Amino acid sequence: MKTTRLEAIIITIMVLELKVPHAADVASLKPVLPVLSSYVLSFIYVGIYWNNHHHLFQATQEVSGGILWANLHLLFWLSLFPFTTAWMGENHLAAIPTAIYGCVLLMAAIAYYILECTIIAKEGRQSLLARAVGKDWKGKLSPALYVAAIPLSFASSWIASALYALAALIWLIPDPRIERELKRREE
Repeated sequence: MKTTRLEAIIITIMVLELKVPHAADVASLKPVLPVLSSYVLSFIYVGIYWNNHHHLFQATQEVSGGILWANLHLLFWLSLFPFTTAWMGENHLAAIPTAIYGCVLLMAAIAYYILECTIIAKEGRQSLLARAVGKDWKGKLSPALYVAAIPLSFASSWIASALYALAALIWLIPDPRIERELKRREE
């Protein structure tokens, strides 16, 4: 299954959201820094999902209708990243856009988990993916961070944003589990 076209569309939409300053000095970047920083964070998230999605389907032997629907569910939440990113950035991390951004991150994490579970249900508990996922501490910690950050957005959107960034940093360290299992299968 190839979904790179849909992922490329999401990344392209994100690029179109950036507005260029009309001056050529460094000071002209200051007003766009909130938009730029939220864009960078969301681009990192899209990259993380793209990498993990790629590995997920490398480990999948057969795709079913349920897997296709679960995949579409994930892609829907990912497609909202550009909108919530722009809203949060344009409003300088105001509470409601920052909380909604967290809700979209949470729903994308849940959708990814559903996709993972749907694949494992189709392929069995002894499948490559089931063995690779194991206890999945990152997959459990990230939604917990989002759940904490969403209400924190109303107290301090900066703390909430720091939790969103922390969750992304956790995933920046490549997860070798699926690659290890793929190598074991090849041997």
